[in-house]
Amino acid sequence: MLTGRLAAPAARRAAAVLTGLAIGILAMPVAAQAAPDTPLTAADKNLLSAVRLAGLWEMPAGNMAAEKGGRVRVRQVGAEIAKQHAELDRLVVAAANKLNYQLPNEPNGDQQKWLAEMEEAQAGADFDQVFVDRLRAAHGKVFPVIAQVRTGTRNDVVRQLAQDSNKFVLTHLTLLESTGLVKYSDLPLPPDPKVTNAQGSGFLDNAIATGSANGTGVNPTVIWVVLLVALVAGGVTTFKLFRPR
Repeated sequence: MLTGRLAAPAARRAAAVLTGLAIGILAMPVAAQAAPDTPLTAADKNLLSAVRLAGLWEMPAGNMAAEKGGRVRVRQVGAEIAKQHAELDRLVVAAANKLNYQLPNEPNGDQQKWLAEMEEAQAGADFDQVFVDRLRAAHGKVFPVIAQVRTGTRNDVVRQLAQDSNKFVLTHLTLLESTGLVKYSDLPLPPDPKVTNAQGSGFLDNAIATGSANGTGVNPTVIWVVLLVALVAGGVTTFKLFRPR
């Protein structure tokens, strides 16, 4: 009986140590793996050029809206978009300089046509609708491109630019929609999600399948933590079952 009483505290201390060790491993920060300074991919270059081109035509478009807009909100939105694109333009130029990438210096053909359309539109309601239609459609197209590059690029500089650009574009979408002039029925619908199997097993199964397909499997640290927690739980249960009564 005495031996059992002496053994109980020792067993509890051992279980506490194992539990603390398991918690400590769970709390350990995962070492960040910095992406190497890899060569630019076609998608990386496309993002750099797209962000630059957006500023080259949306800054003058925003300034035009601040002057020709009929609604007060349109004038406010135009001025804010022009201001924010000036900041984003500085970011993309800085990124391109780091990467030794040559950026475009003038809007492309479509963007020049949109600017000409705004210049020809009568100040007031006509201009307001053209301004919102063109900018909302353009932002809707670039938004998924930014997301894809942010998700998959191997280049640190491009990744940061994509993250910064994402914030600006989302803000501009919201600003344009705040005018009350966005014709949602004219915007393209999101693509239908792809069915991965007959049962549509869901996100978790898809994530597991993707990990297996990529050869990534499960993080070894997670496996050790699970095993350690199971060991602790088993040890405590065994002690409770066999401790002297």
